[in-house]
This record gives sequence, structure tokens and C-alpha cells, in this order.
Amino acid sequence: MASIKPSVPKGTRDFSPAEMAKRNFIFDTIKGVFRKYGYQQIETPSMENLSTLTGKYGDEGDKLIFKILNSGDFLAKADANALVNRNSQQATSSISEKALRYDLTVPFARYVVQHQNEITFPFKRFQVQPVWRADRPQKGRYREFYQCDADVVGSASLLNEAEFIMIYDEALSLLGLKDFTIKINNRKILSGIAQIIDKSDNIIDLTVAIDKLDKIGMDGVIKELMEKGFTEADINKLQPVILLEGSNDEKLASLRHALKDSEVGLQGCDEIQTVFNYIANCKLRTANLELDITLARGLNYYTGAIFEVKTNEVAMGSIGGGGRYDDLTGMFGLKGLTGAGISFGADRIYDVMEELNLFPASAEQSTQVLICCFEAEGETYALPLLQKLRNQNINSELYPAGAKIKKQMEYANNKQIPYTILIGSDEMQSGLLTFKNMESGEQEKLSVEDILGRITK
Repeated sequence: MASIKPSVPKGTRDFSPAEMAKRNFIFDTIKGVFRKYGYQQIETPSMENLSTLTGKYGDEGDKLIFKILNSGDFLAKADANALVNRNSQQATSSISEKALRYDLTVPFARYVVQHQNEITFPFKRFQVQPVWRADRPQKGRYREFYQCDADVVGSASLLNEAEFIMIYDEALSLLGLKDFTIKINNRKILSGIAQIIDKSDNIIDLTVAIDKLDKIGMDGVIKELMEKGFTEADINKLQPVILLEGSNDEKLASLRHALKDSEVGLQGCDEIQTVFNYIANCKLRTANLELDITLARGLNYYTGAIFEVKTNEVAMGSIGGGGRYDDLTGMFGLKGLTGAGISFGADRIYDVMEELNLFPASAEQSTQVLICCFEAEGETYALPLLQKLRNQNINSELYPAGAKIKKQMEYANNKQIPYTILIGSDEMQSGLLTFKNMESGEQEKLSVEDILGRITK
């Protein structure tokens, strides 16, 4: 039988120990900040009932859900007519009852409804787990990838929005980013802009066009709007609003003037102002906070604040985003529960940090000390020392005796182990062990206590 060439499914990846160490550095940093702000971790199953997921992401999203075949003889209960007529949609529902989760948001909504009687509201949760999408794989787009979400449900307070800004600022600063912008907008401002030109029914066309301002410029936006039925008079009203300049306060003042006849638009301005007032009392470490009314991501979904985070150090799409949504749990019958959430783009953050060389050396070090023995008797001598190191929470290994010291040193170098302890007959007799700094090459004869002091200082 011919051997099968090993491979992974398209759109999935293996992660090496070095990559995992870096990924965990990102996840652990972000999780630490989430916990600091009172968010608690939950996990939901990799698979959900197919009925839980379908109809939540639109027709295009539904096509990208990975379905799981029923176990056992799945064809026994299949819809015979659907199979004969090659009606895949109808056939799928009879042979598949479960699917891999498409995102973390719908499972979270299901979780809240299912556990509503044991949850303390407002409920602040974070979740870091993989999701699956049957998308066409390409650079930067995978079929399996991690999402890193934090949401609060059951609170309409804009303090939550302010805290999301602080979470982004703190986590990305701790990861070493030095120049990034947190953009904020509000769905109500966009609704107000559509209202003042009497185009509330065309709000999606309007926002899709202005969302492309960075890419196609004002001329491109005007061309797209004209093709969608907007008049020259509409454009003349819109242009000064779209091209707002100045500080956040100056932009808000201009918006209030432009939206003076729109109640919902002014409400959006008030909400943004409230968030800015909170932030004024909490100095941000690194982030630039910018009001950007062209920001319209996920407009069908968001009902209040909208966020997007961009690094200014590397050419990269957004590295985070989110916003306020009303009635997240309504799809499962629990009405009127408002929420807000953000997500970190961990894969893009990884790429940014790699390009800027921001990962600390310690992120890649799994082992701190390698004990090397010249002969077999050294193993017996080394075991109590190995235990002592590990009891001090020092990651340590003992290289099995029998290999030449050169090979043991190569092992330490390849694993980027910073220190080695060499044990031969002289060391066992004197009790002074050879302690080597692998980076500098410096060697000393030290007692076990002195070695522990060097490593832990």
C-alpha cells in the first residue's frame, strides 16, 4: 500500500512550539487585561446545533457554515426525494443536525439565554476559542482561526464603551505597540446624516460608500452615491460632514450644527461626548482616540457605538473592532437585553508584532535550564537538583546521559535555553557545579544555592 503524503486541510495551520509561545504571549496578555476589568472567561462547544447557527449570518454566511454529518448511518434518515432531486439544501437538513461554530457571538447569545437564571447581570464575559468558516482560503484568510472577544450584556451604560477603549489601550500597549488609533463612531450619527438628506431608506448605500473614503477618495464616494440615486443637493449637504476635520471636540461641534434637525443624530453626538468625558478622566497610555464618522463596519448589526483599531506602524487592516448592539438575545426569545462587545484580531496582531520584532525573548523560552551529564552516574546526582529547580518554578530539563556534551550544547542552543549546568566527576566530588551562560559563553563553578540565586534574580 502506497504511503499517504501527510498534509493538513486547506485553510488550516500547524503551529510550532515557537509560534505557540508567541500566540500564548498575545492571548495571556489580552486575557489578563480582560480579567482586570471584571470580565470572566467562558467556553462554548466547538459544535452547535445547526438550527442555532442558521439564519443568523445572512444567506452568504449560512453558506460558509461547516456542517457535521449525523453519526452512524446518516443516509438511513435522509430525505429520499432531496437525494433523488440533488437538492443539497433540503438533503443537508436531514443528514446534519450539528455544525462547527461560525463565530463566538451567536453561541454567546445562546449561552446567555440558556443560563439566564444563573447569570449575574450585567454579565461581562470573554472568550478565546477557534471558529470555522468554509471560506475560500487565501493570504490572511483561514478556515480555522481564533477569535478573542469580550462582551457585556444587560447594561446600557456608556461606561462600558469607555472601558473598551481603555482595554484596547492597555492590552496593545502591553504587547509593545507604540502608535495605534482607536476610531469611534455611532450608528445614530449615521442615521442622523441619512435623515437630514431624507435618505433614511438608503442608509446602507450611504454608509457603504463613505466607508470606502480611505480607498477611493471623495470623488469615488460621490460617483458611487450618484449611481445609487443621491442628488447633487444631497452631496452638497453630505460633503462637509464626511470631510470633517479638526480635534474630536471640533468635529462634534460641527456635527451638532449639521444634525441640529435630527433628534437621533444629536443623541449619537451626546453618546460620543459622554464616552469622551469618561476617557478625559482616565489618561490613555498610548492610543490615539479619533472620532471618524466614515466608520460604518457591521452597520446592520450595531445600534450605537462602533469601534475600529488600526496600527499606524505597519500597513495592515484593522486589528480590532466592535460596538453596541441591542437585542442580541432576541433571536433566542429573550428580548430587550442590550449589549456591547469588542474583538481583538489576534492573527493580525501576531503579524504586526513579528514585523516590528516586539516579542520578548522570554516569550520563546520554554526551558530556562538544561542539566548536562558527562557520564551515567551524573543522572542520579542530577535528579534531586532537577527537582529543586522545578520546585522553585524554574523550567528545567535533564538531558539523558549517553550523548556527547557537544550534542547536549547544540540541543540547548536550538531550544534557546539560556543556562546549562554541567555535571562530571569533579563537580560531584566538590559539590561545585559548572554553570554556563549560553548567550555570553561565560562559565563559573557555583554551589546549588548560588545557581538558584543567579537564575531567580
